[in-house]
Amino acid sequence: MKVIHQTYTINTPVDKVWQAFVDPKEIESWGAGPAEMNEEVGTNFKLWGGDIYGTNTEVVKNKKLAQDWYGGDWLAPSKVVFEFVDLGGKTKVTLTHSSVPEKEIADFDSGWKDYYLGAIKTYLERG
Repeated sequence: MKVIHQTYTINTPVDKVWQAFVDPKEIESWGAGPAEMNEEVGTNFKLWGGDIYGTNTEVVKNKKLAQDWYGGDWLAPSKVVFEFVDLGGKTKVTLTHSSVPEKEIADFDSGWKDYYLGAIKTYLERG
């Protein structure tokens, strides 16, 4: 199993960035819909209509969102942790994605850039 680390600085306040991760309407606006999500521990979520699904395992509003992620025929979840740092009008988002199946590491690494974190950054910075 492999680990993916990525860091993004988004030119948007942390509360708006947070909403892009936990509000289904915001999630659908940047491209991962249809979505089911909220900001509570134990929430079962679905992104892309259920292609990715899992559970929120730790939630600290505007600071940390940890999730178990499943996709396809995975028997065990991968672990996704987003950490948010308020930079005074900007937000640093750090991703740690662990227990990624070896055969899927390249797809997930580029997927984070192209379809998730990169998409959120583009969506929020365009207003």
